[in-house]
Amino acid sequence: MKKIYVIDGARTPFLKAKGKLGPFSGGDLAVGCARALLARQKFSPTLFDEVIVGAAMPSADEANIGRVVSLRVGCGDKVPAWTVMRNCASGLQALDSAYMNIVAGKSHLVLAGGTDAMSHAPLLFSAAMTNWLADWYSAKSFGQRASVAVKFRPNYLAPVIAILKGLTDPIVKLSMGQTAEIVAKRFGITRQMMDQFAAESHLKVIAGRAAGHYAEIVPLIDERGNVYQEDDGVRTDSTPERLAKLRPVFDKVYGNVTAGNSSQVTDGAAMLILASEEAVWKYDLQPLGAIIDSQWSALDPAEMGLGPVHAITPMLLRNNLGLNDLDALEINEAFAAQALGCLSAWESNDYCKNVLGLDDVAIAKLGNIDKTKFNVDGGAIAIGHPIGASGARVVLHALKTLKRTGGKYAAASLCIGGGQGGAMLLTRV
Repeated sequence: MKKIYVIDGARTPFLKAKGKLGPFSGGDLAVGCARALLARQKFSPTLFDEVIVGAAMPSADEANIGRVVSLRVGCGDKVPAWTVMRNCASGLQALDSAYMNIVAGKSHLVLAGGTDAMSHAPLLFSAAMTNWLADWYSAKSFGQRASVAVKFRPNYLAPVIAILKGLTDPIVKLSMGQTAEIVAKRFGITRQMMDQFAAESHLKVIAGRAAGHYAEIVPLIDERGNVYQEDDGVRTDSTPERLAKLRPVFDKVYGNVTAGNSSQVTDGAAMLILASEEAVWKYDLQPLGAIIDSQWSALDPAEMGLGPVHAITPMLLRNNLGLNDLDALEINEAFAAQALGCLSAWESNDYCKNVLGLDDVAIAKLGNIDKTKFNVDGGAIAIGHPIGASGARVVLHALKTLKRTGGKYAAASLCIGGGQGGAMLLTRV
């Protein structure tokens, strides 16, 4: 595979959903960070070959949000744009689609990333209300409408919360939080371990901010002039002791997964510029890094949180690398139990042999991850997880980490609702 270069990238602050509509739509978020990103480039936005945006829940008026974003940032009428969706890894799918199109020679310069305004997820009518309305609007006479009216029940007005439906797997009938509980039980991950990991995620983000490790964030300004500069879900008072007071959400009797050791429902976007070697020379670009390889995997939806293990492992071995060769590893923290579960799976010979199908030689080659290089600046438990954007965020931050530390290789990965995993292998150039 050819190296495909990542030239630059930016993301918005990730804004925690606070029980009402956030100040920005998914399109607003993507446009906000893309405009800042494009303003510092040497080429015109009209020179992109395509624009690809990942979004798990675009609003009804932004159905092909990729095209909406492309036009709003000035790419012009002639640049094709499209939208991809792979649940939690929609942003990573956008990058992978751009990567593969450049490898194939179809494109040379692509704007790609992801966005989601999860606070804007719609409230839906129930099936009963929908059918009642259909009868009401099809009634022609006063008598017909009176007949329909008496069939109305107040409970028809109870809304269906779309985001809860979307975060529940329709095959195994489990919410994403319930799958995290299953992973925790499989590897003996305790409540104390989860809360400790969650508290450390906040501390790492705070330390990363102070050290200037979040320079990829560009501020947003809403229509009232309010400025948003930082991820607003990060807590300075998050400790294991405080987190221990929260009640389990998904298994209220025996569970350990709480709101505090789970990622937050969040609005945000991240956009990157990918280029072929020809485009790098043509436009005199200075790459941030390069994509070497990518991998998608699938597993039991009930253990979807282990998807990164299934994606990263074959990708590394295919490139004659082990976990110990990585100078940075970014795995999206959907849940503390899930992130810890991935580390535990790699440490388990039984899992590597009987689930991943590795022999002793491959296990030895895979090696062990240096945990000091894992999510070095924290993750989604503190930052938040806007579903469409997180895949692009972890890739961008992994590349920024390589540049800052002088490392050579990084992997960025996510678990995916429905029982999948996605990963990218990155290098500094």
